[in-house]
Amino acid sequence: MTITERSAGARGRDAGTEAPCACAAGTRAEPVAEPPETARERVNRRWNEILQETRVAQTGVQILFGFLLSVAFTPLFRDLGTFDRVVYVITVVLGASATGSLIAPVSIHRFLSGQRMKDEVVQAASRLMMCGMVLLALTIGCTLLLILHVVVPGLLAELLVGGVMLWFGLCWYALPLYLRRKAAARPDTPVA
Repeated sequence: MTITERSAGARGRDAGTEAPCACAAGTRAEPVAEPPETARERVNRRWNEILQETRVAQTGVQILFGFLLSVAFTPLFRDLGTFDRVVYVITVVLGASATGSLIAPVSIHRFLSGQRMKDEVVQAASRLMMCGMVLLALTIGCTLLLILHVVVPGLLAELLVGGVMLWFGLCWYALPLYLRRKAAARPDTPVA
């Protein structure tokens, strides 16, 4: 057997048996079924996923919240009208609430670590993440309204913000719900 034949056989090996590579024949290989996860593996995987998602969302909301806090100390803030000040206050409160919701899973985990409550921690963290994402979307929308109301005259600011919020709704909520329903309709869908 030549070196080329040996390496081709090694590439086609599946669980100790030699088989020709399906890619070379132009056919699609069947997906290999993964072994089912145990309940402990599933909850650990879900917790790790929540941690990764939280890191992304926390960074964004903290930067936005820091920006919002600094706005009140600019010279132009005194010139804002009543509407803009009300929008600013609502935006800061929403930003603070989003920050609280998105950081809460860390606090919950720290307080309950070692209590054998990971299922409950994952459920609570998941709900807080969803709440935090709604609050973050509202914070971004109000921030846009505040900025665009100053920059763009008339009704155009509200229309632009409405368009962005519709886009958020589609990307962040409608699309995932659509994909979940589509996956649930398949008979071979694994439980997450």
